[in-house]
Amino acid sequence: MRGLIVTADDFGAALAVNEAVERAHVEGILTAASLMVSGAAAADAVARARRLPRLGVGLHLALADAAPVLPPERIPALVGTDGRFHDSMLRTALAIAGSAAARAQLAAEIEAQFQAFAATGLPLDHVNAHKHFHLHPMIASAVLRIGPRYGMKAMRVPYERGGTAPLRWWARQLRGRLRRAGLTVNDRFIGLGWTGAMDAARMREAVATPVDGLIEIYCHPATEDAWPGHAPGYRYRDELAALTDPAVRRALADGGVRCGSFAAFTPAERMAA
Repeated sequence: MRGLIVTADDFGAALAVNEAVERAHVEGILTAASLMVSGAAAADAVARARRLPRLGVGLHLALADAAPVLPPERIPALVGTDGRFHDSMLRTALAIAGSAAARAQLAAEIEAQFQAFAATGLPLDHVNAHKHFHLHPMIASAVLRIGPRYGMKAMRVPYERGGTAPLRWWARQLRGRLRRAGLTVNDRFIGLGWTGAMDAARMREAVATPVDGLIEIYCHPATEDAWPGHAPGYRYRDELAALTDPAVRRALADGGVRCGSFAAFTPAERMAA
């Protein structure tokens, strides 16, 4: 089977991101989006998602370089004086490795983000984490404990063959854990090496490359390159253009690939197809 999921991250971070997600889904090849429930434009993202029933919306757990859902005083080990999660993922990783209290705060925040997503009433298509922080085994463990209570059935594995050896190793470990837990996972991942620069030429190559299994392409489209909280140097508008490029759509159609959200590739859905 060849299956393809095309996902936009940071849905809800800003209006420019939300506008791009809607356009890329309606006019292009985008099949899924990962919702940052603590994002400044999360309410707008949810309203758009309700108008787009074929868009698979998942939870984009934000545990670094983002605002938390819980009040900062509830999670002091994880946030700075500004009340936001630390930009340094290493600092958070060391905190949860060395402190049971920090791990309890982490679990509480993860639960709060699942609860916030559940409150939207949207079906939970998948789960991943901002900056792929769910590769951390303690974070993955907390998500695996908490997520099933909220209907979690699929999770991203950021395994890309061109990535660094340590990253591929951690991704393989995560993939094994998720499969043993019975979750739907992607077999391959495309876009990690081109984060912020997934332009039309790269997108055409990605959708035209014959690869068996379930593939996830991820990207960061937006209608502006500079929006509050943007990553410097990211070519957000180019990524939106790639998702709506007619040549990309033709390459995808010519490849005969089945496209959809994670929900389209659960075991039950695969049998039905």
